[in-house]
Parts: sequence; C-alpha cells; structure tokens
Amino acid sequence: MYVLSVTNTPSAWLGTSALAPTHSRIKTGLGLHPQLAKQRKVELALFETLLPKTRYVGEVGLDGSPGFADIWQDQLEVFERILSLCRQSNGKIMSIHSRRAATPVLDYLERSRGSGIPVLHWFSGSQRELARAIDLGCWFSVGPAMLLSVKGRSLFERMPRKRILTESDGPFAMTDGRSLLPWEAHQAISQIAKAWELSPERAESQLLDNLRILTAPPKHGHQKSESLAF
Repeated sequence: MYVLSVTNTPSAWLGTSALAPTHSRIKTGLGLHPQLAKQRKVELALFETLLPKTRYVGEVGLDGSPGFADIWQDQLEVFERILSLCRQSNGKIMSIHSRRAATPVLDYLERSRGSGIPVLHWFSGSQRELARAIDLGCWFSVGPAMLLSVKGRSLFERMPRKRILTESDGPFAMTDGRSLLPWEAHQAISQIAKAWELSPERAESQLLDNLRILTAPPKHGHQKSESLAF
C-alpha cells in the first residue's frame, strides 16, 4: 500500500515525517489546516522554510462551517499565502479541504494556476461546483465514509475515474464507532468497483494507475493542474 499522511500544522511535519523516514511508500504532507488558521498562521514562516523538503502539501484549504466563520479572513490569508508559496516552488501535490467552501476554494485555485495539483478530499460541494472543479483539473480522494452517503455517492459517480484516489480520512472519519485506519481506505474499493461496473481487481488497478500518473515526475520542472485535465 501507499500512504500519504497529512499534517494540520507546519510544526507537526518534522515529527510526523520522521516516523517512517526510510519507507518510500509513506509520505507526509506539509499542512496548515483551515480550522487552525488563526492560531497557527504564525507558522507560515516555518511552512515556507519546510516547503522545499516535500513534494506534498496538506491538509490545507478553507472551511465555511458556521463554527469557523469568525476566522474566515485568517483562513483566506493563510490559504492564499500557501498557494503563492507552492507556485513559487514550481507546484506541489496538494490535499485540500473545502467543506462548505467549494466555490471560494475553486476561486483561489483558478487564480493560482501553477500552484500544483489539487486533490479535493471528501468533496461535498454541489454538482455545479463539482463540474467546475473537474474543468479546473482537480483530482478527488474518496473514502468509505463518504461513499456511505447518498450525496457522496452521487458526486463520486460524476468524478472522472482517472482522477480518483482513495483515502481513509482517519482519525476523523469513523466506522462502527472507531477511527478508520490507513489500510481501511481499501474498504472503498468494493463501492467504487460497483459504481464503475468493474471487478474489484480492475477498479484497484485503475486506482493504482491514477496514483502513478499523479506522482510521476513533473515535466519541464513544473507541476500544473491544467496539464492534468483528462
């Protein structure tokens, strides 16, 4: 299996990435979660310092939930700065949070072409926002919990199958009252195979092909989302 663990603050990146320093199949994303934007925006300088050390950024993005309305401007400031830094670094593979904020996330991505390849995790926007995300070249990570909901499945069924990855979203996503573990992302494959009308083996092969394409060395030293519009 291949694992991308994401962090919620830059200061967590060094310790997390040190947990598996010699395992080529385990990578750690450099993140600053939108829910922590106000508390941790002082770590943007550390984010900039650490960014050259990794190809992966996450979890970053925006959260439009009512409970975080009071830090919305901080979220915008942090997300805009992160995209700018990623663009200056020739683009990163980015795991992006967009709960109740799909349109502003897409607005920022559209203005920040060249910041990298956006992977929208557990996308929960509208069908119209999904169509726009597809047009912008976004990828999508889906997990067992997302595919249990009617809305989650309806969105998934419209996502380009060549831009789908699996995720556990643990420890926040849960099943049977406990947090999902990384290898349990595999539970999504049976649901994916059914939607695609493929055998689980064929579906898994497609997902592995997607991962290979996503992580292939960027051409001409740049990693741009618009080059990945299949």
